[in-house]
Amino acid sequence: MSFLLFQASVAVYLFSVAAYLVFFLTKKTTVRRIGRWIFFAAFLLHTVNIIFRYFEAGHTPITSHHETVSFFAWSLGCCYLSFRWRYTVKNLGTFVSILVMALMLVATFSSREILPLPPALQSWWLPVHASIALIADGFLALAAIGGIMYLLQEREIKTKRFGLFYSRLPSLEALDKLNHHCLSVGFPLLTLGLITGSIWAKQAWGAYWHWDPKETWSLVTWFLYAAAVHQRFTVGWRGRRVAILSIIGFLAVLFTLWGVSFLLKGVHTYVS
Repeated sequence: MSFLLFQASVAVYLFSVAAYLVFFLTKKTTVRRIGRWIFFAAFLLHTVNIIFRYFEAGHTPITSHHETVSFFAWSLGCCYLSFRWRYTVKNLGTFVSILVMALMLVATFSSREILPLPPALQSWWLPVHASIALIADGFLALAAIGGIMYLLQEREIKTKRFGLFYSRLPSLEALDKLNHHCLSVGFPLLTLGLITGSIWAKQAWGAYWHWDPKETWSLVTWFLYAAAVHQRFTVGWRGRRVAILSIIGFLAVLFTLWGVSFLLKGVHTYVS
């Protein structure tokens, strides 16, 4: 049942991408409204899919490659909808829906086999640590998307060649505010994810830190975002420099999530 729900959510996400792209090209507000409701319907289907997967697996479905990518896509959708509820950033939904769809396609081609949990993962810290970390990554993904949009818009303004993006993207000020909001929420959650992971490591392996590859890259990622937050809120960096740092930080997030698991072996290598 969870697989059918997953396939349905992928299909509906695809329709939302199509609607958002039509809006991006035509700028018809009716199409944007349709795309938004389709995205919301896909998100609800995805939520039900994760619930069914939980009951089928008997544990929080954030352990295999398929589950992690799927949950990351869900968390990104959740973060976008929570942001959209308070703020309006023109065409943010277009970029978000494309990234969510890309993640769902990766999850589609990953093994959906449910494997027994290793002893270290048989803990209530699993849903606490993993869900906090992935929701943090969802907000940081939004910051990176905002950074990409900022660089695209800035390029057209600086070159004074007002092409495809200028009239379709928000102002640089609006995109800078998006970055401010996402870093304000994402960085504390990222920090909390590191803390809960350390406590869990103490219970599972007897020490708070092992310098395992994933732990090391998690710390590298945290320092990148700590630098971005420091420069933004203390030094007063705005605009291009913070946008670039947000994109670099998110690349580190992606490598920490999956690159480490496939390229570097350690105690955190559980994904299938």
